[in-house]
Parts: sequence; C-alpha cells; structure tokens
Amino acid sequence: MKSIAKVGSAAAITAMALSSGCSMMQNTMHAGHSHQVSLTGASEVPPVATGAAGSGRVTVGGDCSVTARIAVTGMTATAAHIHQGATGANGPVIVPLTKSGDNVFTAPDGARMTPEQCSAFRSGMTYVNVHSDAHKGGEVRAQLKGS
Repeated sequence: MKSIAKVGSAAAITAMALSSGCSMMQNTMHAGHSHQVSLTGASEVPPVATGAAGSGRVTVGGDCSVTARIAVTGMTATAAHIHQGATGANGPVIVPLTKSGDNVFTAPDGARMTPEQCSAFRSGMTYVNVHSDAHKGGEVRAQLKGS
C-alpha cells in the first residue's frame, strides 16, 4: 500500500512539474519585443535632408502580432509602413500602418507578420518609415533592432 502512495505522489509531482514547464514555455512563446524608435531623414535610403523627425514604439509579439504608434513632426505625412530590409537597403512593405491622427500612424487591429517576416524582425532586418508627397519613397526612417 505504501508503494502505491509513493507512486501516486511521484506522479502528482511529475504532473505539477510538467504543468509548470508548459506554463513557462507558453509565456516565453508569447513574450514580445518592444522598441522605442527615433526616425530621421539621415536613416532613409538614400538619405533625405529634412527638418522632419519621428518617434514611437513598435512591438512584435511572440505570436508575430504587431502593435505600433509612430508620430512625426516637421512634415505632412501621407503613409507609414514597416518594411523588411537591412540597414542601408530598401525592402517591401510587410505591415502597412493606418493614419490615426495628424501625422500619427498605428498598426491596425490584428496586424501580424508571417513567420518569415517575424524572423527577419528578430534579426534586425526590418524598419519603419514615413512617407510624404515631397519624399514619396520615405522622408524619415528607423531600423528596428530585433531581439
């Protein structure tokens, strides 16, 4: 009878350890990376001589969900995006941002990167930039540092 009680206790301890490990793994999988960014014309490709500047925060969750808020001054912004591309290179739009106020852009509800894009983000191979009529390719930019 004592050996059955010991086996039952061992099973309970094992179940608790596995449950705890799964909870920790789930929390790690959903942890995000948040970046405060400063956008400048000098970071654009090619560099832009401008008095405009921007700042904000971009967060990419462990599930590749995206939240972002970018605000700019000194320009009339027409669009903003998160692109895939290395420092010094241009790349395709992967998350279009939505204008939510005067010169303020946010990621739309439900914005998400693909697993490949999320991997590029973690490797520092994404950037955010803001466009204007004067600089259609982008007036200010900041590289996202990844994880």
